[in-house]
Amino acid sequence: MPEYRTDCAPAHRSSTKTAKLRKRLGVVFGSLLLIALCAGIRHYWGAQPARAGTSEVAVSSSGQEATVAVRDPRPSSPAAGSSAAATAHVVAEDSAIPAIVATVNTQRITREELARECRRRHGKEVLEMMVNKHLIVEECRRRGISVTRAEVDAEIDRMVKQFNISVEQLLKALKQEKNMTPAQYADGIWTILALRKLAGERLSISPDELAREYETMYGESVRCLLIAVSSPEKARDLQARAAARPDEFGALAKQFSEDAASASVKGVIQPIRKHGSYKEIEDAVFNMPDGAVSPVIHAGGQYVILKREELLPARNVNFEKIAPKLEEIIRDRKMRAVAQDVFRQLQANVRVENVWNDPAKQQQMPGVACTVNGSPITIRELDDECVTRHGRNTLEGMIGRKILELACQRRNITVTEQDLDQEVARQALAGVKPRPDGSPDVQAWLDLITKRQGIPLDLYRSDVVWSAVVLKKLAGDKVDVTEEDLRKGYEANYGPRVRCLAIVLSNQRRAQQVFEMARKNNTSDYFGELAAQYSVEPGSQSLRGEVPPIKRWGGQPKLEEEAFALKPGELSGIIQVADKFILLRCESYTKPAAVEFATVRNEIAEDLREKKLRLAMTACYEDLHEAATIDNYLAGTSQSPKRGNAAPSANVPTLRQVPGG
Repeated sequence: MPEYRTDCAPAHRSSTKTAKLRKRLGVVFGSLLLIALCAGIRHYWGAQPARAGTSEVAVSSSGQEATVAVRDPRPSSPAAGSSAAATAHVVAEDSAIPAIVATVNTQRITREELARECRRRHGKEVLEMMVNKHLIVEECRRRGISVTRAEVDAEIDRMVKQFNISVEQLLKALKQEKNMTPAQYADGIWTILALRKLAGERLSISPDELAREYETMYGESVRCLLIAVSSPEKARDLQARAAARPDEFGALAKQFSEDAASASVKGVIQPIRKHGSYKEIEDAVFNMPDGAVSPVIHAGGQYVILKREELLPARNVNFEKIAPKLEEIIRDRKMRAVAQDVFRQLQANVRVENVWNDPAKQQQMPGVACTVNGSPITIRELDDECVTRHGRNTLEGMIGRKILELACQRRNITVTEQDLDQEVARQALAGVKPRPDGSPDVQAWLDLITKRQGIPLDLYRSDVVWSAVVLKKLAGDKVDVTEEDLRKGYEANYGPRVRCLAIVLSNQRRAQQVFEMARKNNTSDYFGELAAQYSVEPGSQSLRGEVPPIKRWGGQPKLEEEAFALKPGELSGIIQVADKFILLRCESYTKPAAVEFATVRNEIAEDLREKKLRLAMTACYEDLHEAATIDNYLAGTSQSPKRGNAAPSANVPTLRQVPGG
């Protein structure tokens, strides 16, 4: 239910639906960055005028040319070479990828090894992308469609103005968020514009659509609180309680709502606007008075109760001035659906023959990944595209594995299939409900990994399981859990906790100012007002300082020491945690849980043993990595061992004890 959400996640959705929405938002963000980076290319490289159609777009940097070819992605042929239709395609330049892509302690990783690993991990999705691009090219060819450089430049300029962000920020965000290169984004912008032209009239916008969008963006809206549950019986019970005592709606939402994001802020969601996804919700909230509680509404697969807080008036925004922006919003929204329709139509008449995964066909067509209507896409082209898109990330993983392999050789450590099976069983026992006899349900665990999380079984075993087995053997799988560890773990999980109000500040000067104000009027209500006004942490701000009770041995020793030193009603001093400054007001202490130590001793011991082992494995890998000599020629980075760290320790590293973490 994307129109009705909190500032953290959509309301009225389960966690699965929330994840899907976040994925869609990630696609939108990727499109924004794609277009914006092209602007960065022109800004930094000084793009020269390009010829439309089959021409190349040559951009220079300090006298050297970086070429992004606008061409048919198929192998060259007379027909392809003379075609006036084209696609923005990154030219794979052998010179850009050296024959040796990295060395680890003098051990080489070659370009061919990297290409094979990239293809193993990403070949299927990249090949699908290449086939789709081929289909777009062919359809553009058939319909005489071309995208000129002037059109590309105009689209770039429009998007840069719309998002009002510097090129430097965009380039940084592109690298950090998507790990995408300028060439990859230059590849994508042509595709976006080509799809728009192929869509044609389906992207046209009517006056009625424009008026509806204007009303959604700038018309009246309703501020509401939300409770969402999956059971109709539970919903009816909560609705009756909320209707009887509307003032307690927020407390009910916090305790019972299954939408975690809004529950954490006592039911607060973004204002509900007209023309969203669920007309029944809009009809209810726009036609009830302030303070009223709605009946149970079945929407989005859940049962929803809303309390109307207030009607927010329409904003006075000039329609004519904002209309072009609204048109772009509608067009971009339509584009996602229309693009799927275009692909479905193109795929209806295409003949794709998969050669790569068919040994018999590989014998007949060596070096071919697949054919599209008889035209081949070669393994070399697939490898080049895989390395271009995923080479850097894949190489980092290969370097990490090489470090572990060399450590195993030094220590004469081997990993057997039995070792892997035992680790899978251990992870299954920790990750899913065991079988009735208490044994691990390995099949249920593997189904969770492969089907629900989408991780291929071979990659799961070679990456996650193999690494875990190796690090346990290198670090030593025996760790000690002392009586003091057990005591701290028991106290962390079952001991008293401090109920506090908290204000999180971003600098010490502001913290001192807020502390002085709190000290002059030391009441819970006033401290809550200060939290709502000054806290930079969204949860404590929206909940007027309320935070989860603080426990001992939870991993924040300075904060815990200050909290447990307070008496009810007392203020703490300014507590610095990392780059933040925290003020606490003690409200009360919780009572210890009525659980005997003996009954939970084994459970605590097992939990602590697992945590200490994970810390040992992490520390072991960090030691190995710091002791390695690494040259990454693809990323242009080098690392030498730190002085005095020429060889990793063979013993279990010193551990940080966090019993309640």
